[in-house]
Amino acid sequence: MCLIAFAIDADPARPLLIAANRDEFFDRPTEPLHRWALPDGSTVLAGRDLRDGGTWLGVGENGRVAMLTNVRSAQPGPGRRSRGELPARWLLAHIDMDDLMANIDPAQYGGFNLIVGDFHAGLWAWITNRDPERPHEDGVATLHRQRLSPGIYGVSNAALDTPWPKTQRLKSAVAEALRTSSMQDQHRMLSEALADRSTVAAQALPQTGVPPDIEQALSSPFVDMTGRGYGTRSSLIASVTRHGDAGGPWKVQLDEWTHRTNGANQHRWSGNERRTHQLVW
Repeated sequence: MCLIAFAIDADPARPLLIAANRDEFFDRPTEPLHRWALPDGSTVLAGRDLRDGGTWLGVGENGRVAMLTNVRSAQPGPGRRSRGELPARWLLAHIDMDDLMANIDPAQYGGFNLIVGDFHAGLWAWITNRDPERPHEDGVATLHRQRLSPGIYGVSNAALDTPWPKTQRLKSAVAEALRTSSMQDQHRMLSEALADRSTVAAQALPQTGVPPDIEQALSSPFVDMTGRGYGTRSSLIASVTRHGDAGGPWKVQLDEWTHRTNGANQHRWSGNERRTHQLVW
């Protein structure tokens, strides 16, 4: 997952709102959003990486949430362990924050941002194995953790809330979506922001160590690098709203769109493959 904006307790009526794009190589085998069980029997709603078995974004029936992006660097060689196992580990029912931190060896993984939350406990945190001040340097890996207070956040392939243009665009769309009570309007605003293929001018590009042409191709919210077999594979919107009357439980709705290249060798938003799942917290 390479672009996420999310709101935590920014609106009492919608205490959680997530909009996210997952960018990946087209030939990496993947299962779309569906229910599946973790080793301890916990049920999660998440996509699944069929190569290494992990996920990039998921929610559990226990009220847990986990989201993952990588951190870009000039030499991003694979870590000895898959980053996708980290969200799945947090979604286990018996793991607490101290357990999670104690069992992450930062040197075993490529650069990552991990957002974890427990809806019922009101606990949210950002974890990374890169220096927040110099995330793109391939130096000594150390764990950094930051508790998150209510607000709107964004993360792509740098540190949390690094003001990359595409991250700022999606955060603004989430803020706008919170101002409407219509689920249809909310989806329209967020899907338009997630489908945006506008790249950034050369002078506004971040310096992460990759060549300028690749940096520019990656600067749009929706990535199309068809010639390299890479791009935005799926998009997801997740929202939490009250289920029933004011004292009722919370309804979690997740909508995921799968995107494929077409016969003209173009990669764009596709609204045809949409999956909707719900659970109650």
